[in-house]
Amino acid sequence: MSSAIEEGTLDAYSRCIADVAESSSPSVVAIHTTRDGKHRGSGSGFAFTPDGLILTNSHVIQGASRMRVETTQGQASEADLIGEDSHTDTALIRARVELPALPLGSSKGLRVGQLAIAIGNPFGFECSVTAGVVSALGRSLRSSTGRLVENVIQTDAALNPGNSGGPLCDSAGRVIGMNTAIIASAQGICFATAVDTVQWVALQLLQQGRVRRGHLGLVAQTASVAQRLRRHLELPGRTAVRIVSTSPEGPARQGGLESGDLLLRFDHHPIASIDDLHRALGAEKIGQRVPVDVWRLGRLVQSTVIPTEPPSD
Repeated sequence: MSSAIEEGTLDAYSRCIADVAESSSPSVVAIHTTRDGKHRGSGSGFAFTPDGLILTNSHVIQGASRMRVETTQGQASEADLIGEDSHTDTALIRARVELPALPLGSSKGLRVGQLAIAIGNPFGFECSVTAGVVSALGRSLRSSTGRLVENVIQTDAALNPGNSGGPLCDSAGRVIGMNTAIIASAQGICFATAVDTVQWVALQLLQQGRVRRGHLGLVAQTASVAQRLRRHLELPGRTAVRIVSTSPEGPARQGGLESGDLLLRFDHHPIASIDDLHRALGAEKIGQRVPVDVWRLGRLVQSTVIPTEPPSD
């Protein structure tokens, strides 16, 4: 009796994965890039809209002078870059083919242990599927730009070479993340940028070709704060941000910040690390007067900075 139940459960599990693979694979493409006339690399992507908009990783297409997309049905098309965001390893391209768009789910409400199916179209092979479970949520990974990619999904569905940029789907075939290979040690497990992040970035890229973020024009590092000073300034954490240098015409120097300053608060919020500062520099801060507190030569200095967009992103 128990063996029959186990067999039925296995059949249901297999059927679920097969159904998702069958319904999703027509939307997954192989992406081949060239630079200076030479083959540069390959990756995967998936249809965001039926008129040829495709999502993939920015590291798949970065620096490419030419992109070619191949579908599982054998169609091939040149593709154009709409925009990319290296900070989240997300890119949006447009191919001259019509593809069924994959339904987007949500990364909110995901649970550790639920089924996760990674799909790719590596190197032009028809379809590559691995399955596992969501093994962790809320991971943070460092992108190639130094910023943290937050709310990353970790699964034990193996990430095959060439699957970067492909979808991570739930049991209903909805996209819950985009497979990425930000760290070299991610073999055997899959890290995926959460679909809520990917969708937000894609809309920004579609509307303006980039993701707007604030910029202060400084080089800084996370630094420890002495316990006595923490108590005196009522700081909740043990660290703050030490300014190493400022750009000559940057917002930081224009606002009176100097090398050696210890940045304590930005817009009245404690800043305990470089990552805290990155999070605080959202698009809504661009052009706004933002109060900052710094510790300089034994005294508290209050100033105001006006973040701008980076000269180049």
